[in-house]
Amino acid sequence: MASKTSERQQNQKPVIIVGAGLAGLVAAFELSRRNVPTLILDQENGANLGGQAFWSLGGLFLVDSTEQRRLGIKDSRELAWQDWMGSARFDREDDEDYWPRKWARAFVDFATDEMENYVKARGLGFLFNVGWAERGDGTADGHGNSVPRFHLSWGTGPEVVRVFAEPVKEAATRGVVQFKFRHCVDELIVDESGRAVGVRGRVLEPDDSPRGVKSSRVAIDDFEMYGSSIVVASGGIGGNPEAVKAAWPAERLGGEAPKNFVIGVPHHVDGRMIGITEKGGARIVNRDRMWHYTEGLHNWDPIWPGHGIRILPAPSSLWLDATGKKLPGHLYPGSDTLATLKYICSTGYDYTWFILDQTIIAREFALSGSEQNPDITGKSVWQFLTTRVFGKKGTVPVQKFQKNGEDFVVRDTLEELVEGMNELARERDGPILEFDAIKKAVDIRDSQMDNPYSKDAQAMLIANARNYFPDKRGRVAPPHRLLDPAHGPLIAVRLNILTRKTLGGIETNLSSNAMRPDGSPFPGLYAAGEAAGFGGGGVHGYNSLEGTFLGGCIFSGRAAGRAIAEELLGKESKGHSDDYIDDMYSGTGLINDFLPATSY
Repeated sequence: MASKTSERQQNQKPVIIVGAGLAGLVAAFELSRRNVPTLILDQENGANLGGQAFWSLGGLFLVDSTEQRRLGIKDSRELAWQDWMGSARFDREDDEDYWPRKWARAFVDFATDEMENYVKARGLGFLFNVGWAERGDGTADGHGNSVPRFHLSWGTGPEVVRVFAEPVKEAATRGVVQFKFRHCVDELIVDESGRAVGVRGRVLEPDDSPRGVKSSRVAIDDFEMYGSSIVVASGGIGGNPEAVKAAWPAERLGGEAPKNFVIGVPHHVDGRMIGITEKGGARIVNRDRMWHYTEGLHNWDPIWPGHGIRILPAPSSLWLDATGKKLPGHLYPGSDTLATLKYICSTGYDYTWFILDQTIIAREFALSGSEQNPDITGKSVWQFLTTRVFGKKGTVPVQKFQKNGEDFVVRDTLEELVEGMNELARERDGPILEFDAIKKAVDIRDSQMDNPYSKDAQAMLIANARNYFPDKRGRVAPPHRLLDPAHGPLIAVRLNILTRKTLGGIETNLSSNAMRPDGSPFPGLYAAGEAAGFGGGGVHGYNSLEGTFLGGCIFSGRAAGRAIAEELLGKESKGHSDDYIDDMYSGTGLINDFLPATSY
C-alpha cells in the first residue's frame, strides 16, 4: 500500500493554496502530514505568515472542555447547539443556509469532541480562566453564550499560528511544501471538464515592509501555475471599507453604512479572491452578513491604514449613544454586538460613548490584538498577575491608550468630562451633549449600585458576572458609583464602528469543496476560513458567539486538507490516528520536481 501511495505522490501536481493565513496553514499541515506536495501562494511577504490570526487575541470556542470542568462550568453539546441556533437565526435553510446549518452542527460537534485534543496535540495551551464573550440578549433561547466558552490561547494569536506554521515550515525543508510570497492571484484556471486546475496572476515587486504594513502592488511579472486542486483561503473584506459599504444590509441594520470606520484588519484583507472565485464559477452566499464591532478605537500607534483596536469590555460602563441617551434594553457592554450595531445605525450617527472611571478601566478594559496583550502573548505569568489581577491602572497598552488615544477624555469632574466629550463630538459634527442630561443618566445608574440587589438589568448583569469566580477576581469591577471620587478620575471613551469579519462567502459542502450555483460540487476547488464564511458560506448565520473565527479557520482548513488528501491518495489517508498518519506518509515530497526551488 505504501508503494502505491508513493507512486501516486510522485505523479501529483501540487495542491495550490491561495492564502498563507491560519486556514491555509491548517490545510497545508494536513496535506503535508500525508506527504502531499503543496504550494502556498500569498500576495504579501513572508513576514505576514499566519495572516489575520497572528493579530488576534487567540480565543477558541470549546464546549465541555477540561478548563471549563476545572472551573465548575457545566456545558454540553445540547446547550452549545441551543446557543448557536439562537444566535445564528438561520432563515434561508432551503437555499443559502443549507450548507451553513450543516457546518454549524458539525462545528459544535468538533468543538465538543475534537478541537481541544486536536490543538493541544499541536502544543497549544490555554489561560487557566475561560472568558465569557457575547453574554447575550437576556433570553435563554436567544443570542449569546449561556456559559463562558472563550478559551484564550496562552501566547495569543501568534501561538495559534506557530503550532501549525512550524510543522508546515518543517515540511518545506523536506520539499513537501513550497511558499511563494508576493504572488497575487487574479484568475482561476478551469479546464474543459469544469475542474479547477490552476491559477494566474502577477508577481509583485519585493517589499520588505513589516508585518501588517500596507505593501506595494507594483507588478514585475506574470505567473501561471497548475495544481491537482486549488484551495481558496484568502480571507474576507474587512480591510476594504468600500467593499464593506457596498455589501452593507441597510434595511436589516436600520440605516445606511457608517460614514466613518476604524479598520480592524490589515489593508491586504481586501476580499478580491471571493470575487475571483465567483467569476470562476463558484457560488457566493450570504454576502450581506458581516460582523463588525461597536467598541472600536483609533489606534494611537497604527500599523495599517485606519488601524482600529477593539475594546473587549466587561459590563460596568455606562453606554450612551451620540445624543447622550442610554442604550436600550439588553444592549450592555459585551452582550449583543449585532443588536447594538443595529441600534447605533438607527441613530444616524456612527459613534457612541462609554462613561466609566479608573477602577473600571483598570479591571474591565481588555484590548483586542496580540500586540495589545504583551503579558499573554509573551506568556508572562508575573506580568499577567501584576497588571490584570492586582494592578490598579490596567495593562500597559490600556494605559497608553488612556494617555495618547484620540478617543479618550479623562477629567476629575463630570462637568469637565462632558466638556471634553463635546470637543470630540464637534470633530464628527455630532450633537452637543447637555450636562444635565448626562448627569441624570449617571445618577440613575449610580442609584442602583448601593445594594447587592437591584431592579436594574445592567446591575443584575454585573452581579451575575461576579458570580463567576474568574470574573469576580480579575475581570469585573466591584459595583460602585461612578461619581465616587475614590474610584476616579472619570473617563469617557468615544466608540467607533470597527470593521472585522465577513460572515458569508464561498459556499462549500462539509468537505470544504466549493459549490456551483446549480448545487453541484466544483471539481478541484476548495475554500476555507473567512473566504468560505468559516465553513459552508456562513456557519455563523447572523451572529458570532466569539472564539469561532479561529476555530472556523481550523475546522474548515482541516476539512479541506483531509478531503483533498482522500481524493488524491485514496481511502488509506482517512480514518487513522495522527501517529499512524505521520508514520505512513513519512518521507520526502517531490514538489521541487514541479516547481523551481524557492526558500521560505
